[in-house]
Amino acid sequence: MAKPRHSPGIALPSLVTHIRRNQMEPEMNVQKNGDSGSYDAVVDGQVVGMIVYHTQRGDQRVTFSHTIVEPEYRGRGIATRLVKHALDDLRAQDLKLTNYCSFVADYIADHPEYKELIDSRFPGRATVPDRAPRERAN
Repeated sequence: MAKPRHSPGIALPSLVTHIRRNQMEPEMNVQKNGDSGSYDAVVDGQVVGMIVYHTQRGDQRVTFSHTIVEPEYRGRGIATRLVKHALDDLRAQDLKLTNYCSFVADYIADHPEYKELIDSRFPGRATVPDRAPRERAN
């Protein structure tokens, strides 16, 4: 029986891990859709998830109401990457967050560097749990 052939510079276990990671975390783009008030997760040209938000004209605050991911795409890191992108966008625009989404609240608890984005006057109903961040899988 012949040995499996692979590139000499790539360790086979690393290649398998890379393939599995790509299957679990599909290539995704995030688009901010001001018309619909959403950050959209797009995979293969299809919106598979979103964070619904709204703003008041002239306000320096954004309200997140909920995060949605299509059932067949759940468990692949879509919502996590979507939330990170949306929070990074708020930070870049120097905006504050009023949060009603429990998924976003848990994400911020696990990534306390985003806690400063929460508007102290209007934090929303989904408060960030006061706990140590959970360990992240690599």
